[in-house]
Amino acid sequence: MAVPRILIVGGGFAGLECAHKLERLLRPGEAEVRIVTPQAHQLYLPLLPQVASGVLTPQSVAVPLRRMLRRTGVVPGAAVGVDTAAKAVVVRLITGETTVERYDHLVLTPGSVTRQFDIPGLDRYAVGVKTLAEAAWIRDHVIAQLDLAAASSDPAERAARLQFVVVGGGYAGTETAACLQRLTSAAVRRYPGLDPAWITWHLVDIAPKLMPELGDRLGARALDLLRRRGVHVSLGVSVAKATEDTVTLTDGRMLPCRTLIWTAGVAASPLVGTLDAETSRGRLVVGADLTVPGADGVFALGDAAAVPDLAKGGEAVCPPTAQHAMRQGWAAAHNVAAVLRGGRPAPYRHKDLGLVVDLGGWQAVSKPLGVQLSGPPAQLVARGYHLAALRTLTARFRTGANWALNAVAGDDFVRIGFQWERPATLQDFEKTDMYLTGDTIREIVERAAEERQSA
Repeated sequence: MAVPRILIVGGGFAGLECAHKLERLLRPGEAEVRIVTPQAHQLYLPLLPQVASGVLTPQSVAVPLRRMLRRTGVVPGAAVGVDTAAKAVVVRLITGETTVERYDHLVLTPGSVTRQFDIPGLDRYAVGVKTLAEAAWIRDHVIAQLDLAAASSDPAERAARLQFVVVGGGYAGTETAACLQRLTSAAVRRYPGLDPAWITWHLVDIAPKLMPELGDRLGARALDLLRRRGVHVSLGVSVAKATEDTVTLTDGRMLPCRTLIWTAGVAASPLVGTLDAETSRGRLVVGADLTVPGADGVFALGDAAAVPDLAKGGEAVCPPTAQHAMRQGWAAAHNVAAVLRGGRPAPYRHKDLGLVVDLGGWQAVSKPLGVQLSGPPAQLVARGYHLAALRTLTARFRTGANWALNAVAGDDFVRIGFQWERPATLQDFEKTDMYLTGDTIREIVERAAEERQSA
């Protein structure tokens, strides 16, 4: 009798936690578990702004899957199509080859990509904060702007180099603007020819409030902290157009600018669109037990799934946060193991434990278990939460050591230079154009089946 095959798509919070838990739940030889991911690490997304600002090294927030997993096979590639009728996933390996992975049970955790809008120039001149490569690029780019401004004799070019725009007043955008503003404020002291007053950071969001999930009091506190540090926060405003050296806002302002960082929300991975399944606002509709209706053996969770939030009730769905993704990974592992043994999957339920927002240094706002904190107490809670959420002792040690070293010695503002003068776009980093259509998926799956039979 063939050993059942469990295929996990995605190595993020949900995917890694599911695989790790399955290794503990299943007996050796009870099932074959494989995980498909182009990067053999779990990326701790909440700390990417600190990588972009140089507080943390990239290795601190990237947990190698092979350090965590012992009995799970890692398929180094990206899932580009799913055929639920044939129980097959089309994978484009990192070598460029295309292969087909069969499954008996499929756990879809492909995550999300930066949400884009039909704004002229956005696709050419904006970069997100969703990948390790983007964070590294942003750091190099921001320091390069200081170097170029110091070398320029043209006041107009210098003004554009020293003006930065971050779009999105959620956690990612707010933390990115806060951390990078601290970076440039400290770095400019090393440039005698630059006046600190020339550097301007803008945080723009179409919403009327900054981080409304925090509540009015903490949201206002975060807004006040940013403004007192010199960040220009514009609410009820978005970007109308972007060019190589300008960003035009919907209120008519044209800002000289060569840095546009886009964090205005996320959208489910385009892999969702390759399934013949119902979606809600782009996310796969799933039951409370994480199963996809009408797709035999398929579970979906994390950012790509609209998981009912039983703790809130009504029609609420779980927000796309690391907190929910990790716990959904655990729940999916238990459900897969239950189905494998002839049982029934259980509904997922988790009450949100709260929110933490690191604004750099000792400045933060946090809401653990509904308790509103700001300043050093909030920062201790935020960093304690991140250390606990990192999945290995090595990652925790590196992160804690980086924080301590940065607090004591500061930053040397080194620009690596390997991306010097290389343009970057959202598409370059997130590769959202690699997914296949239904007909192409079926052709590849059928061809692979024929080759297997003839062999």
